[in-house]
Amino acid sequence: MLCALPLLAGADEGLKLKPQPGLMLIPPDNGDVLPLFVEADRIQGTQDKEIEAFGNARLRKRGQAFYADWMRHDTPTDVLNAKGNVRIEQDREILQGDTLRYEMATDRGYMDRPRYLLMSTPETGPISSGAASLVQTEGRGTAERLLFEGPGQYRVQTASYTTCEPGNDAWYLRANQLDIDRNRDVGVARDASIVFFDVPIFYSPYLSFSLHQQRKSGFLTPSYRTSNTTGFEFTTPFYWNIAPDMDATLYPRYMTKRGLQLGGEFRYLNSKGKGEARAEMLSNDQQIGRDRWGLFTKHQQALDNGWNSQLNINRVSDGKYFTDLSTQVAVTSQVYLSNDLTLSRGGNWGDGGTYGFSAYAQRWQTLQADPLAPLVAPYNREPQLTLTAQRLMRWGDLDMLSSFTSFAHPSLVNGKRTVVNPSFSLPLQNAFAYVTPKAGVHVTHYSMGSNNTAGLPDATRTLPVFSVDSGLVFERDMEARGEKLIQTLEPKAYYVHIPYKDQSRLPNFESGLQDINFATIFTENQFSGQDRINDANQLTLGVSTRFIDAGSGIERLRAALAQRYYFEPQQVTIPGVPSRASDRNSSDLLAAVSGNIAKNWTGDAGWQYNTDLKQTQKFNIAARYQPQAGKVVNLAYRETVNTLQQVDFSTQWPIDGRWTAVGRWNFSIRDGRTLEALAGVEYSDRCWALRIAAHRFATTTASASTSVFVQLELSGISRIGNDPLDVLRRNISGYKQFDPRSTRPVEYNVPGLF
Repeated sequence: MLCALPLLAGADEGLKLKPQPGLMLIPPDNGDVLPLFVEADRIQGTQDKEIEAFGNARLRKRGQAFYADWMRHDTPTDVLNAKGNVRIEQDREILQGDTLRYEMATDRGYMDRPRYLLMSTPETGPISSGAASLVQTEGRGTAERLLFEGPGQYRVQTASYTTCEPGNDAWYLRANQLDIDRNRDVGVARDASIVFFDVPIFYSPYLSFSLHQQRKSGFLTPSYRTSNTTGFEFTTPFYWNIAPDMDATLYPRYMTKRGLQLGGEFRYLNSKGKGEARAEMLSNDQQIGRDRWGLFTKHQQALDNGWNSQLNINRVSDGKYFTDLSTQVAVTSQVYLSNDLTLSRGGNWGDGGTYGFSAYAQRWQTLQADPLAPLVAPYNREPQLTLTAQRLMRWGDLDMLSSFTSFAHPSLVNGKRTVVNPSFSLPLQNAFAYVTPKAGVHVTHYSMGSNNTAGLPDATRTLPVFSVDSGLVFERDMEARGEKLIQTLEPKAYYVHIPYKDQSRLPNFESGLQDINFATIFTENQFSGQDRINDANQLTLGVSTRFIDAGSGIERLRAALAQRYYFEPQQVTIPGVPSRASDRNSSDLLAAVSGNIAKNWTGDAGWQYNTDLKQTQKFNIAARYQPQAGKVVNLAYRETVNTLQQVDFSTQWPIDGRWTAVGRWNFSIRDGRTLEALAGVEYSDRCWALRIAAHRFATTTASASTSVFVQLELSGISRIGNDPLDVLRRNISGYKQFDPRSTRPVEYNVPGLF
């Protein structure tokens, strides 16, 4: 029980206090006039000089509590000394030690042989990929001595730190000196090493880190990996936090088969724009004996008066830059690099009118990495001007699409194209039906330029376009597997009429035959681009049905059928692409189904069937079994007649306890070749995780890239090794990363500017 006894000003300095179980002190020189509460089995002292507490001693000050077997508080100096089972509890931390000297007014002093616990905070965040940052979850450690150097300032000598639970020292950070600034959540370790199962695995004479997910300058954890194209790699990134809206990363990368590559990335963000620039340089590649480089820049800027701009620059030294130096299939599969600049503006005009304008310039770099698959460079646009407008009127909708494009190519026909395409539609609809007739005209003018070896004349093409889009929606209530559902039946009809006009003497800068699918079968033009407009007298019929959860509105299952019917033979074609057979009066039949097919099972299937040849043209089916996060199996089969036949399997599945297997196999049956394969394991403990994965994928028709990833994640401190997470997420649909602290799957966010 606390007995409060205030010390009154003017009391006799020689008065001895009788032993009391509890006492409240108001230090005379304490500027914040915060009282100190003392409790103990026995208390004695001298008025305005000192107070001494014996047995289960406790001193409390707002936000702080001190415990010890014995403590003495010196009133004039406001210094606390304590011995025996010393313990301090304050915001976000608990400190225990043998002895303590603590200046209450200045938060200075020391504790011998401390054991400390740094508590979690609401702002605790995930670990940034690859960063050697001490993300503060719940940490603990020991030291020879802890120095208090002001509010929230600590210097820990001969210190250790870990996020593992008490009794588990699977890993810890060991430092000769550890400086902690709790106010800024910043720490600095000197003569530091990381010990994993009593084996030092990483050393740094100076390690600066953030206690939370804050950006801070310093070296990031080195990464390493091995690949058949680059050999053994070692990268030591350095992060520079230039300003709150600006940072940079330097990443020297040494490859035993290639040499030293220097790379850097710069990012920035302000109120009107953002961007990033990345440059890489490999001097004298040991495999080919010449310099190799890459430059990649993105920039977006908001200008005055509603204007916006965007710049993209992507250039590499040679066509095999990615296939030789990258270990990611998403990068090595690039064959065209776009370099472009866009200036745009949009807004409103009149009542119910909107418009958009853009000026676009684009040049391509073609990467000819595979000699067995030659590429033709696309046309550059120098420039392309586009104006769109829409106005909602009382009796319908008015739309306008217009553009001017100058096409340039080093070896093909050059020219300029102007397009004007106004249209008017009249939407008519009610609760269960809609009909939208639409009429427009497509006017295109060509002005031919250089390299006109085919002798194509300047020409103008004018085509009227008429279409009618219509549909019905029926609904009924039903019940399946004890679940109340709403089933819809939605028939749809889409008619298009475009008269024939000879277009064989017009250039083809960009048009191609579109793949028939549910997105393109209900469109006016079967060709992409503006250079070819199909002649059409056709009707597309389709029907779909959906099963919707009556309570939540979530769609459980969807199925659809569609087919296009031709009333006249095709006359307009793409150069080099044969026309539709004259006796064929319908397109391929399309069918699709997707949704929940059983508990924990989702499926997706598509079928394209040629009704004239009675032959399947395309077929794909995929299924996913996912009873819970972190446990998934994906199965897929894809087939295209005379072209493609593939099987695809991927999984993330727990083996036992904390071990999880990951893998993928994508195999081409037609070529008898593995296109991509991945195999690995993950181990997740309470405070650390290990990931090992081997990845192989085809880079060209005759070569492949093989990489091995090994990563050790120490929760709250660092990830050591090469990060396989991007590869795992891309290869295994539904993959979830496990948090070592809880062994529950989570998704990490990477801190940054954007």
